[in-house]
Amino acid sequence: MFNEFWGLGFAVANFILLLIMYKCFGKTGLFAWVALSTILANIQVTKTIEIIGLTATLGNSLYASTFLATDILNEKYGRKDAQKAVWLGFSSLLIMVIVMQFGMKFIPAESDFANDSLHTIFGLIPQVAVASMLAYLASQHLDVYIFTAIRKVFPKDSQFWIRNNSSTLISQLFDTLIFTSIAFYGVYPFDVWLQIFISTYVLKFIVSVLDTPFGYIAKALKPLDEEAATPADEKQVS
Repeated sequence: MFNEFWGLGFAVANFILLLIMYKCFGKTGLFAWVALSTILANIQVTKTIEIIGLTATLGNSLYASTFLATDILNEKYGRKDAQKAVWLGFSSLLIMVIVMQFGMKFIPAESDFANDSLHTIFGLIPQVAVASMLAYLASQHLDVYIFTAIRKVFPKDSQFWIRNNSSTLISQLFDTLIFTSIAFYGVYPFDVWLQIFISTYVLKFIVSVLDTPFGYIAKALKPLDEEAATPADEKQVS
């Protein structure tokens, strides 16, 4: 049960760190979180774990936190900022893939001890890299669109959980379907592919439900830069 308890603690830690970034740096902190967590989640995905009786890739909870970040941006600052964060995360992932592919082409020194490990972690086959980026781009834009549409039907602050969970759970389903189809379909037998698809989505589903209380906390938080703004500053900005 270690992985289950550790995974729960890890998910909570991710959401707490996200809130700290938001409190300290405002929406800039959320932009940074999306970029950082997108890169780290795609590094962690190279490790497989056994959790709740399923074999799954690591990185699901960290990746799911990017959906919470874009939902907070959409909720408090509007659709354009949420979409800006999506493109920032995509660009960060693309740059990481390109830069590391160049880096791995260098011939290592005789004293080098990290080259093989770097190839193991960053030696992403094009199929997996393309799958990750396409799934991210499609699902995040879908999340922003669905969140905005649902807010028109359920606009109250108390109904944030409906907007957050509905948009995230639907977009995560498409994310999982796109990624596993491009990256693994045909690589594994259908029954293995189906297990990977189900286990990945189940874990994302659980984490997505867990993030709801943290979304409400974020709604109540006022970032330090906004607290420091004087009325004159606010008038000048407007």
